[in-house]
Amino acid sequence: MPTVKVRNLKNKEVGDVELSDAVFGAELNEALIHAAVINYQANGRQGTSATKTRGDVSGSGRKLWKQKGTGRARIASIRSPLWKGGGNVHGPQPRDWSYKMPKKMRRGALRSALSERLREGNLIVIDEFTFTNPKTREFLGAIGGLGLTENKKKPTKTLIVDSLDNLNLILSSRNVEKTKVTNSFGLNIYDLLYHEKLLISKAAIAELNELLDPERETGKLDFEKAQVKAEEKPKAKKEAKPKAEKPAAKAAVKTKASKTDKTTVKAPKAKIVKEEAADNE
Repeated sequence: MPTVKVRNLKNKEVGDVELSDAVFGAELNEALIHAAVINYQANGRQGTSATKTRGDVSGSGRKLWKQKGTGRARIASIRSPLWKGGGNVHGPQPRDWSYKMPKKMRRGALRSALSERLREGNLIVIDEFTFTNPKTREFLGAIGGLGLTENKKKPTKTLIVDSLDNLNLILSSRNVEKTKVTNSFGLNIYDLLYHEKLLISKAAIAELNELLDPERETGKLDFEKAQVKAEEKPKAKKEAKPKAEKPAAKAAVKTKASKTDKTTVKAPKAKIVKEEAADNE
């Protein structure tokens, strides 16, 4: 795994950090990076351009003259595209230009761009972006101390990646041109290519090592974590409750008693009917 020196805002070395070889050691893939940039720009396109067709142009709908007998060309409406001020034919209409790019391709493009910035020497790891107050002067002083200024007031195109939403860092840098602040989850391919220098905090490096890990895409990393959690927290076995005994004997006695009652009730009725028939005879 490659190691990079960690600096503070005063441009002094304070330690080293290990970079994942799978994330920061990928080969340059220009075709994949180009596809990711086109996808990013297409997703940010508004797609609100529109022209008026003959149904949108204001004007009368009556027929200007009769179809035959005038010697002139036939005309149906003043809003026809053939006339000046008429509608447009096959003009642009509002549409959605966005499309979805596979997650593996998008992350692969980020790995390729980050690795290329590291090989160029344009990736600088900062220990921590600590600003007590949101002041632009302090931010410009820190950028100048790191040697990232073309002139005294104009810094180079710099992308700053921090782990959390550092409010003082955002407020200090938002009035500085050619500088953008984002977090490890909002990092995109367009910003990596547009900005010449890349400042990443030590905490953001750890997050990128995990977020862009190729094993995470195949599910190996999540499976290993699940196994570790399962070993740490074994599930407690639930004790089975004893089943209640069914009153089978009582039910059988009731059914037998009901059958005997029915037969005893029906028998006297038959005898009474026979006796009445004999008396009538």
